[in-house]
Amino acid sequence: MIEAATLGRAAGHLLRPTRVSRRGRLGTGPSGYRRTVTRRGQRLRFDGWILGLGTASGTRLVVGHWPRSPLGPVSDVMVQRPDGHRVLLAPTPEVAEFVGSTYTFDEVRLVPVTVERPDDSSWTVDAGPLQLHVTSGRRPALGLLLHAVPASLARSPAWTGLIDLPARLTTGLRTTGSAGNGRTEWYGVQDLHRLTTVTATWDGAPLGAIAPVRPPVTFGFGSVPPWPSVVRVTSTVQLPASPDP
Repeated sequence: MIEAATLGRAAGHLLRPTRVSRRGRLGTGPSGYRRTVTRRGQRLRFDGWILGLGTASGTRLVVGHWPRSPLGPVSDVMVQRPDGHRVLLAPTPEVAEFVGSTYTFDEVRLVPVTVERPDDSSWTVDAGPLQLHVTSGRRPALGLLLHAVPASLARSPAWTGLIDLPARLTTGLRTTGSAGNGRTEWYGVQDLHRLTTVTATWDGAPLGAIAPVRPPVTFGFGSVPPWPSVVRVTSTVQLPASPDP
């Protein structure tokens, strides 16, 4: 893996902390926490939202917004361009290293990342070359089903592992599997809303209207639904007990 800090300096990108809106509701508890993320065998939890969408230009976007995580409140953006080129937009070298070691990218950029949620149905993302505004609609049938499961159960890796096969059979998505460098990851999805509109630019060029996530993104074992959506999710990452390969 290319050292993120070296790449950032070479490209002249600013190394600034992420700025995360506090308006998204996560219930009680602190808005973020920090802990060491290098201890072998430890299990790390990222609690927040994932937005996944396609655009008419063929660029596909996956935004992770994590008010509570071992790295503090952070956001990152995974971008797959029409030619398949995969880009990670990360706010700090620490985030770039962790995400880049869990998923696969062709390029890592260190840029300021700002995610705002002015109301329950609007999201605005500003991340270097990407400017994005989306709105969400009602829950589809799958969202109603996910929302009916108690959050404490939905976040549990045991439950997430149990529903992995049904999820694959009904949606083509996985809820648990092997991530990069010997890591295991569980996606505990608790809610889902369809995205209805998008305004997005890349280096100032419009990316076009909202579109399905086709072809699927190829950052790692996990994916996002083929229809544009925002999911409330807890991602649990198990580090390997032995040194990374």
